Amino acid sequence: MMNSRSESFRLGLIGWPLVHSLSPLMHNAALKAAGLPGEYRLYPVQPLPEGEASLRDLLGEMKVGSIQGLNVTIPHKQNILNLVDLLSPAANAIGAVNTISVQNGLLTGDNTDWLGFLSDLDNQLPDSNSEKINRAVVLGAGGSARAVVYALQQIGWQVNISARRLEQSEKLATDFSSVGHPVSAWPLSQYAELSETTLIVNTTPVGMFPDTTSSPWPADLPFPKQAFLYDLIYNPIETALMKSARSAGLSAANGLGMLAEQAALAFEIWTGKPAPREIFRQAAVERTVL
Repeated sequence: MMNSRSESFRLGLIGWPLVHSLSPLMHNAALKAAGLPGEYRLYPVQPLPEGEASLRDLLGEMKVGSIQGLNVTIPHKQNILNLVDLLSPAANAIGAVNTISVQNGLLTGDNTDWLGFLSDLDNQLPDSNSEKINRAVVLGAGGSARAVVYALQQIGWQVNISARRLEQSEKLATDFSSVGHPVSAWPLSQYAELSETTLIVNTTPVGMFPDTTSSPWPADLPFPKQAFLYDLIYNPIETALMKSARSAGLSAANGLGMLAEQAALAFEIWTGKPAPREIFRQAAVERTVL
């Protein structure tokens, strides 16, 4: 919540690079709609070790109340783990932080990505909690993949991780198999239950603007016929992966819904007020690069 030393909210996003971030548009529109004074801005911070001093300076500003809330994106979601005082249970389990707040003078790292993903997935797949066996393939093994795997575990999905580097997939699978439903790690071409997969989630940046012609799915590999494709990328609003999936008869969604929901959840943590969710989504849709 707003620090007593501050007359308005000072919020922002840490990451590198931040050229096409929609966060300022969403949060500034939300602050205005909620009648709250303040500003949300970008804080470009280079990858460590070059950016360590800048990262610590921003966290120091939070400590003294000059900044009330920060989002964290690539490449700092995991770097920040050892620089905050407390971690929420979700951030600790996921091993990545995307939201920092000050609670009782302590920097608290949280992760709203997983709940943002689950909320939008529920909108896209209202029957995802049915009695059928739900099998998902997660493409990628970075911080976003960790949030997605954690989210799917919470609702009982069977998950296979497929990343460019097998050892990275195996490590993520081991990490999460020790705390919930077993997670497997197989390349797509070797995954025995691929044909039974009901959800494909792309957590990689492959296909993101400006490299919009690339896809993380092998061109010669058929899609599972009954699967739904969820691409965390939202710029462009239809990726090459989504186009290929739709051409094969699959339904698909981009990550705009998740983006808006995770931002709304962070807004609520910082302000203690209900987030105007329609404002977040509207701001994101209106300014997304096609």
